[in-house]
Amino acid sequence: MKKLALLFAGLSLFVATGCNDDDNNVMESPLVGVWQPLKEVVTTVETGEDPVSDVITYSDCQKESRWRFNTEVAGKRTDWGEIGTTPQCAITSDRNFTYTYDKSAKTVVVKYQGTVEPANGKIITLNDTTLNLAFREETQDPTVFKTRTFTFKRIPQ
Repeated sequence: MKKLALLFAGLSLFVATGCNDDDNNVMESPLVGVWQPLKEVVTTVETGEDPVSDVITYSDCQKESRWRFNTEVAGKRTDWGEIGTTPQCAITSDRNFTYTYDKSAKTVVVKYQGTVEPANGKIITLNDTTLNLAFREETQDPTVFKTRTFTFKRIPQ
């Protein structure tokens, strides 16, 4: 009977400690994949002033655009838009890029082929379906700061 009581106590202790649901383990989704831009927000801040944000909602044609982040730290950005005198939806730009992604700092540095300066970005949201990626833009005026935040939807492959 004593052995049975010890076995029961041991099992109870194992169940109480072994099935601990650790809330500190947050699953992070990968940046790698194909992303569809839905909108962008341009925020401008002048020193000593309140920020001003403009929301740019994409048309159905612009939503055909894709940003592809490959596992080889290379990618491709294909932008779609209306072109011509009788507007038709077509590719307006197709650019290859390389990138570095610092998962712990949530930063992305994108270097487009043929450009000198890379674009420095910060990941605001990254989950299975959504990516919010903010890029700081250089301005001529050192008292003006501008960010362009893209909202993406993951395209299943």
